[in-house]
Amino acid sequence: MKNEGIEGTERFLSPDRGRGLRAVRHFAVGELVFACPAYSYVLTVNERGAHCEHCFTRREDLFKCGKCKQAYYCNVDCQRGDWPMHKLECVAMCAYGENWCPSETVRLVARIIMKQRVTTDRTPSERLLLLKEFEAHLDKMDSEKEELNQADIAALHHFYSKHISDLPDDQALTELFAQVNCNGFTIEDEELSHLGSAVFPDVALMNHSCSPNVIVTYKGTVAEVRAVEEINPGEEIFDSYIDLLYPTEDRRERLLDSYFFMCQCTECTSRSKDKAKMEIRKLSSPPEPKEIQSMVHYAKNVIEEFRRAKHYKNPSELLEMCELSLEKMGAIFADTNVYMLHMMYQAMGVCLYMQDWDGAMSYGEKIVQPYSVHYPTYSLNVASMYLKLGRLYLGLEKKSQGVKALKKALAIMEVAHGKDHHYVAEVKREILDQK
Repeated sequence: MKNEGIEGTERFLSPDRGRGLRAVRHFAVGELVFACPAYSYVLTVNERGAHCEHCFTRREDLFKCGKCKQAYYCNVDCQRGDWPMHKLECVAMCAYGENWCPSETVRLVARIIMKQRVTTDRTPSERLLLLKEFEAHLDKMDSEKEELNQADIAALHHFYSKHISDLPDDQALTELFAQVNCNGFTIEDEELSHLGSAVFPDVALMNHSCSPNVIVTYKGTVAEVRAVEEINPGEEIFDSYIDLLYPTEDRRERLLDSYFFMCQCTECTSRSKDKAKMEIRKLSSPPEPKEIQSMVHYAKNVIEEFRRAKHYKNPSELLEMCELSLEKMGAIFADTNVYMLHMMYQAMGVCLYMQDWDGAMSYGEKIVQPYSVHYPTYSLNVASMYLKLGRLYLGLEKKSQGVKALKKALAIMEVAHGKDHHYVAEVKREILDQK
């Protein structure tokens, strides 16, 4: 395939950012800027049986691979389509049994290696940027990242060396893993549940902004990029690489750690939302700056501690951890403070897992309005929160509240996902079913 570009856009050299993507025509809010099929992708292990391994369709009547009994498909066509990649894992899963446990990144890299061997031409995923052009930032990696990289390489050799002949040498693998870690994407559903990982080279061309003018959503294994602001000819097209809930300092820290740059976007230089995001509880005796700083330090620590605890604590212990941290932070932080919202969101997730619907609803009601203030207008985080709340309300027979919440989710989703997306159709059906 020759380089045909993407209609309405062009690759260019962005001042202070390196290569980027800009518009050469006007794009209206909600308009599809471009779609990009995944160069390579992998369904997460936890979604096996619920989604087709090949097209990521969610359905109940999937049938499983007769050999490994672990991969599921819509039909024979999907199974055949996936076989060039699934055969890598099928034999290995049979051989290793319960001991087969490569990380999702390792699985994705194995598929990329196989794809590169059978593909010599530019693919439909690389109309503007080739995968081999991905930045690796090897010179900026610290010892911890280098160790993780080496562990991934060791796992690739362990699980795949018998099934992929002549793996690239360690130097090439070090670069490839670094490229995937910097440029890979997480595919999520309408409630932002993790479905899998993929690389979309043309999508990776876009630079980051904390006030993006496009949003990336997924239709199966295809990434769709839609305008969430008016974009005029000559303007750069920006998406967001990270969760935008947090204040400037936190966002910059995350971007520097994961993507190796200091963000200088308008949101970071103006810090216009930081005051609202760091709202302090109104007390008769306002807390001292040192007390606030100490609580911010505690909040960051407890967020990291909770992330680790999810791997070894049971749901009741996790919920208690959320409640105790909220009680402590609540002495200084307002309920709309983003650190409070973070732990409320975690608590809501635990309640949903424990099927404590009332508890989940209670947390969701506290979260949704502040989310609408802190996030951009067309935010998937806000849409998914309205969606979860709406479905909870309907499950608890609160019909009018449920429909109202679903309609708010729908208003965002029609712009972010497009009016023809199957997620949008599903939500419309849920609303109609209540009439």
